[in-house]
Amino acid sequence: MLVAAVCRDEVIDFVAVLFGYAISSERTLEAFYERLQPWAGAFMALFGRDRLPARSTLSRFLASLNQAAVEALRTLFLQDLLARPLVQEEHPGGLWDRHESHYLVFDVDGTREAARQRALPKTVDRPAPSRRLRPLCAPGYTGRKRGEVVRTRRTVLQAHTHQWLASFGNPGNGQYRVELHRAVAAIQSYVKAHGFPEEHAILRLDGQYGTGAVVCDLEGFSYVTRGKHYRLLDRAEVQARLHLPADQQLEHPESGIVRTLYDCPDQNLGKAGKLVRLIIATHPAGAAKSRVGLTRAGLVYALFLTALPQSAFTAADVVSLYLHRGAFETALWDEDVEQDPDRWCSHAAWGQEAWQIISQWVWNLRLELGHQLHPDPARTTEFAPAQGYGPATEALPWKAGRFSGCDFVPQPDGTLRCPAGQSLRVHERRREANGSLRVVYAASIRSCRPCPLREQCQWQGSVTTKPRQVSLLLHPLAVGSAPLLWRDGSRRQHRRACMQLLAGQRLEVQMEPALSANPVGSPVPLSRAQRAHYRLSWQERLARNARAPGASQVTIKLFGVPEGFATFLGLLTT
Repeated sequence: MLVAAVCRDEVIDFVAVLFGYAISSERTLEAFYERLQPWAGAFMALFGRDRLPARSTLSRFLASLNQAAVEALRTLFLQDLLARPLVQEEHPGGLWDRHESHYLVFDVDGTREAARQRALPKTVDRPAPSRRLRPLCAPGYTGRKRGEVVRTRRTVLQAHTHQWLASFGNPGNGQYRVELHRAVAAIQSYVKAHGFPEEHAILRLDGQYGTGAVVCDLEGFSYVTRGKHYRLLDRAEVQARLHLPADQQLEHPESGIVRTLYDCPDQNLGKAGKLVRLIIATHPAGAAKSRVGLTRAGLVYALFLTALPQSAFTAADVVSLYLHRGAFETALWDEDVEQDPDRWCSHAAWGQEAWQIISQWVWNLRLELGHQLHPDPARTTEFAPAQGYGPATEALPWKAGRFSGCDFVPQPDGTLRCPAGQSLRVHERRREANGSLRVVYAASIRSCRPCPLREQCQWQGSVTTKPRQVSLLLHPLAVGSAPLLWRDGSRRQHRRACMQLLAGQRLEVQMEPALSANPVGSPVPLSRAQRAHYRLSWQERLARNARAPGASQVTIKLFGVPEGFATFLGLLTT
């Protein structure tokens, strides 16, 4: 249950002010109140209310909010998002894999806001100091100067419609596992409301989530994330794969970095025994130290973990899909420029959380109104054609009772070890007629001649004059024939269209005289039930600051609004 502050104001009064503050883009509440003061009566009349709450009263209201109140607001926010489709298209957005299966992509990531703390005087003649941001922020990694405290906000974005689904804030670096569980719950509500299977919802996560424990939390969902445990590179089967030819090469169009990709399916991640698909991307190290990845012998290694099937997504598809999440960073940038939800609105944790939920609500409303102004169809982007190799397979045995390719064990240094313990090195790589790549390993004749297992290994036993050779075959990856398609709407066109329309049009506000003057009588004695604020019914509390029926009528005329847009809003047109 939402808790109202003192005096005549109720929850609706404070929510109206916060919505106006988010729409105004003013940097501070003080500046917003100064601009709103001449129009305070007309602004509150839009909500059927009488007086504008004082700024100090709003601050006390935000400080009085508790977890139950904010969770109720969060529930209303998600219900409003699910109540109306953004557009009327059957498939407004999504990702279609190479088998033409439909997926939805969600971005889960965090953003931080830092606050600089000055040194507090501590003397015997002064009381003990107390910082106002202590319950709101905590020390955390910011990469900035000492003395700063931070607050982390975890956000959930639908990547195709660019709508916010949720926001969860915590002091310091946050509680990323708890916040991920809540983000997954919001995504489950979204896909359930749209009748979409959970296994076709893809979560794109930051490298902070690239651990086995977090992957186990995503049971039932598809995901793409960076891996943070680079000890996976030291596994024998991974090192053996790195010495084989790469699956693909991927060039980033902006940076020009060419990444060499190696696909390692069915890797056991951690003690939980969770099997994941590991993709390793390497590129030459530059002059400066790479901020992402591990540098070894002049190469930068980056790990990507996913549950997407090889038959529908190649290694390049997975890495491109993850790097495509750069649009999420630009969404956060647009949010900072247009609304700046991380600015301090309250020194109470739940008050700040309520403000950030309302800020995301305004973002979604602007996006919805923008689609009504410009109902443009969604755009479709095609990923690069599929290519690559499947897992390496040994050549078939050529003589019964003799050692075959499966008896030669791959080693981390890229060689094979024969049953006698000798090494076979890469001798030749050649293309086959069916598109496969044959990698031929050969031993040294000096190792084969004295070998006691020569009769079981070579074709003519001790008579053979050539060393033993073994072939590994890399067959072309079997993927669907359909192209990989990404479909989404414009990231900022619709939202900016709504903002520019309302910012550049003429506005007239008329306040007619009141129909009847309210006589001022002697004060009526209050009963104990009336004096006790919490004992009033909801109707009685809401009526205290309600606009009187005989109050002056407010008429607002907005010029230059398209007729169809005005009809959608339920406005009268002339």
